Amino acid sequence: MTDGERTATPLDIPEDGRLAENITHFARALRKAGLRVGPGHTIEAIRAVQAAGFTERADFYWTLHAVFVSRPEERAVFHQVFRLFWRDPRYLEHMMAMLLPAVRGVQEERRAKPAEKRAAEALLDGVEREAPSPPEPPEESEELVIDASRTASAEERLRSLDFEQMSAAEIAEAKRMLARLALPVPPIRSRRTETSRLGRMADWRRTLQKAARQGGEIRALSMKSPRIRWPNLVVLCDISGSMSQYSRMILHFIHAVANRRGAGWARVHAFTFGTRLTNITRHLRQRDVDAALAAAGAEAQDWEGGTRIGACLHEFNRDWSRRVMGQGAVVILITDGLDRGDPEELAHEMERLHLSARKVIWVNPLLRFEGFAPLARGVRAMLPHVDSLRAGHNIDSLTALAEALARPDEIGEQGRLAALARAG
Repeated sequence: MTDGERTATPLDIPEDGRLAENITHFARALRKAGLRVGPGHTIEAIRAVQAAGFTERADFYWTLHAVFVSRPEERAVFHQVFRLFWRDPRYLEHMMAMLLPAVRGVQEERRAKPAEKRAAEALLDGVEREAPSPPEPPEESEELVIDASRTASAEERLRSLDFEQMSAAEIAEAKRMLARLALPVPPIRSRRTETSRLGRMADWRRTLQKAARQGGEIRALSMKSPRIRWPNLVVLCDISGSMSQYSRMILHFIHAVANRRGAGWARVHAFTFGTRLTNITRHLRQRDVDAALAAAGAEAQDWEGGTRIGACLHEFNRDWSRRVMGQGAVVILITDGLDRGDPEELAHEMERLHLSARKVIWVNPLLRFEGFAPLARGVRAMLPHVDSLRAGHNIDSLTALAEALARPDEIGEQGRLAALARAG
């Protein structure tokens, strides 16, 4: 082998246009997988490859990545589509095996990752499959019953499906369902009172004042009732790598709550945290959910990074607690509790948070596992300082969260796991 053969030189773009054509098809696959890719991105990608050239697969990968990926949450989908689209002769067989589990004799132990599932749908879009012979057409009434049951069954399945296992189409439908989900507000009855015609307590002070103006005659009793006020809702959302998909879905839900008029919450404040704390409250006030979460994702630079729950809670308690909690705030803490920091610091900051709030609800997607136990140090440190512990991995669990919020004495899994932690 000569020295010239050993020296790698950038590959030229073939004049026959096949690579440019394949980049175009690849861009379409990314768009079908959920990325915001338009014709301009495709042209830019072709020009970028022409300008940079590439000596190996990694160069080509990162050139396309720089053009097509604009948000942190798109990285996993891009990676899977790239891996399956470029020079993998077995990708079609692999994709069909994932998308058609019914034809497999035994279900694989390994479940498809969400990014793989969306990549599969994109790459197999338009692939013809052999359809079974059509059955005998049923009676009209029977058809209506079957259609209705199928629709109900599909919705029921979607409600119980783990967010991480949803396809792109299922995620879109789940987001629409979450937008309709309400989060009831528990009102706070103040010790102070206010005049009310429907009140059950006599307001003697006001009654005597009116009597003094009427010559000392009491013509009617003035009534009063406890003053009602509404609490703030504070959401602290973990966006580390293990939580990213769940956080995106739950933030869609919180966006709907923040923008629902007449919902009762005095104010809704939202923060994300991974390795640092980011206030995304102003972004959630945008009416368009995609624009709101895109802006929030752009500001939160630690998306899909590490986790420092204790340090981030310290920052919240120090800089934000008095400004956003008010009196009687409800805190929803969304995290799996897998903290890399000092558990003593985490326990201390959780205690401070708990003392500042009326109620702290911990939403932990790890509760989707039936045998989940508080083995992690972070989970053990947090358990004593929450009022309720709930799952948050699918639509059903968030519906249950909304229902539980209206019950002050509801603790979810907190009691059971706290007992396990003490026993262990």
